Amino acid sequence: MRVKIVAAALTLVLLVLAFGALALPGAGMSLAKAWGALVGTELGLARTIVLQWRAPRVFIAIIVGAALAVSGSLFQALTRNPLGSPDIIGFSSGAYTGVICAIVLGYSGFSGQILGALAGGLATAVIVLALSLRTRIDGLRIILVGLGLSAMLSAFNRWLITRGELEAMMSAASWGAGSLNGIRWPVALPAGSCLALVLVGALLLRRQLDVLALGDDTAHGLGLNVNRFKVLLLVVGIVLIAATTAVAGPISFVALAAPHVAQGLNRANRTPLWTTALVGSCLLLAADIIAQRAFHPTTLPVGLVTVVIGGCYLLCFIATSARKFS
Repeated sequence: MRVKIVAAALTLVLLVLAFGALALPGAGMSLAKAWGALVGTELGLARTIVLQWRAPRVFIAIIVGAALAVSGSLFQALTRNPLGSPDIIGFSSGAYTGVICAIVLGYSGFSGQILGALAGGLATAVIVLALSLRTRIDGLRIILVGLGLSAMLSAFNRWLITRGELEAMMSAASWGAGSLNGIRWPVALPAGSCLALVLVGALLLRRQLDVLALGDDTAHGLGLNVNRFKVLLLVVGIVLIAATTAVAGPISFVALAAPHVAQGLNRANRTPLWTTALVGSCLLLAADIIAQRAFHPTTLPVGLVTVVIGGCYLLCFIATSARKFS
């Protein structure tokens, strides 16, 4: 019952945030005009602002936030570690490297970015697995290897940005902060639809995740091919993080924080993936509203806001864990 109440509350919060993002002050916008644009009674500039400029941004924020949250939950289940998120392990940096390489090679369109992100993320996963795999997939070794590889990739990314054409690399550096600026329906609709399909596939893994949470030996005894399922988790998680990176750049800490927030709201060690997805959507949409209004008329990259919020959360999480351990 609590899970359903939490999900209903999160859905309500998400709807409020979405409408708030559509009705943000500016260009004569108001709550009444935003509502009128949605129901068709308001025409002209207000309708264009709401439906053509702001709605794609809100749509992508919801989908990308959910994808980041679910990928974080998958990687935490894979590594059995609360810090096992793709931005800490290094998969986000790998996807970003792939996108920068695509831009340097002249493939700056969305298709080039998504292919580059997938190639970079998968290549990073292969390296991490090759360096951490022994007889089975070990979560702690994946995190330790991923941390080292992430630092190396971050340095390599900065070097790459200095080697390309100035205009393209300035764009890559700005986009690399994680941004939802300038997203319109021609990109938002196909990208969001593809992400939504992968999300649905990830949500179908819920039962196997519950079995895996019982431990490798128990899961194997119940008929789950543990290593094969962990590889599947890895691939699905990387596809999610690569697609989000191609769409909005590397947005940090949503994947780390959302599963913990969902568990705290449900007061349970295991929480449904769709609840985690709702938390991720709410977190990213709230961060994007802050990014647009905190220093108005200057719009911050949403990735900068999530880093600040996520950094504070990580410090609190480490302090709380240290107190529990002591």
